[in-house]
Amino acid sequence: MAKLMRAARMHAVGDKMLIETVERPTAAGTDVVVAVKACGMVPNLANVLANWETWYPQMPLPPRPAIFGLDPVGIVHEVGDLVVNATPGDRVYVNPGRSCGACHACASGTPQKCDYWTLNGYFGYNPSSLEMFKRYPHGGFCEYMRAPQSALVKLPDNLEFRQATRLGYLGTSYAAVKKLGPLAGKSLIIHGATGTLGVGATLVALALGVSRIFAIARGLPLLERLQALAPNRIKIFSNREGSTAAWVKSLTEARGADFMIDTLGAVASLDSFKDAMHGVRRGGKIVNIGGTAGELGVDVKWWMDEQMELAGSVWSTTAEGIELAGMVGSGVLDISVLQPKSWPLDEVNDAISGVSSGEGGFTSYLVEI
Repeated sequence: MAKLMRAARMHAVGDKMLIETVERPTAAGTDVVVAVKACGMVPNLANVLANWETWYPQMPLPPRPAIFGLDPVGIVHEVGDLVVNATPGDRVYVNPGRSCGACHACASGTPQKCDYWTLNGYFGYNPSSLEMFKRYPHGGFCEYMRAPQSALVKLPDNLEFRQATRLGYLGTSYAAVKKLGPLAGKSLIIHGATGTLGVGATLVALALGVSRIFAIARGLPLLERLQALAPNRIKIFSNREGSTAAWVKSLTEARGADFMIDTLGAVASLDSFKDAMHGVRRGGKIVNIGGTAGELGVDVKWWMDEQMELAGSVWSTTAEGIELAGMVGSGVLDISVLQPKSWPLDEVNDAISGVSSGEGGFTSYLVEI
């Protein structure tokens, strides 16, 4: 007789999730089953559930009824007969990135370039993602989930489950900061610095040795809280007060910052993005991780003459998750300023509607199983 579990499932766009009893997955081959203890709540999940298929019809949600949940953590419960690097009892974070595992991109350690790249428990990037949803139908809003062993990040003893649900968004920030190269002696604009990705990028950049951060957001109270993390290295500016580019250049002898990371969300202003971009110095690099959508008008002559680079960065690899866990375990990266706000699985719909009730990127939202 099949074993059962409880799961939150969405049956139709616009409907609330229902707590239902469904068949528990089993492990086979190189897959494992993880007993989920908590799952991070994406700040933008309500918008994704309600609007994604209208906004981005080429990027499918999982077929319904679907189990969402992007950032699961838990304990390895069962391993397949070909698993070599996981043991029942291991405390793990499960990276939701799924790819074919066999193409040149996957073999090169860049699975985000794979044609099958998918964020399990969230959305896909093209119709090929439907195959990934079929193979791995479990997000983190359930008691047990099946995942490939290649997705597991073992947690250090000093990283408890509730904090570990932030590893996905921290990983997104970490992957972007890595793309900038060495940070010693360098300056960095973080645009949208007080949001989930922005606070993560600030913590990571500080840990990796950035000399100066220009933190840009709208509200001063959270900016001041961010500055308190490293008062001598963080300068803050509310873009309600004027031009970000002009402010940055006023502090850099008109040269601008070495780098910029944009973390703003899908409905943010592209005018704000463009203004901040012009605060980057000649030969600088800009990395976009926030998902702001739309056409960005850029003077391509300026782009060429100033030798600028613009890169997109999606999520992070399991390897980068392992690196992050190592940084937390050794104390190089301190994430104690991130305060968890949790709901039980039975209140998952309240959690989805309650993610704006915290303190910007300093709050980590999650469901505990």
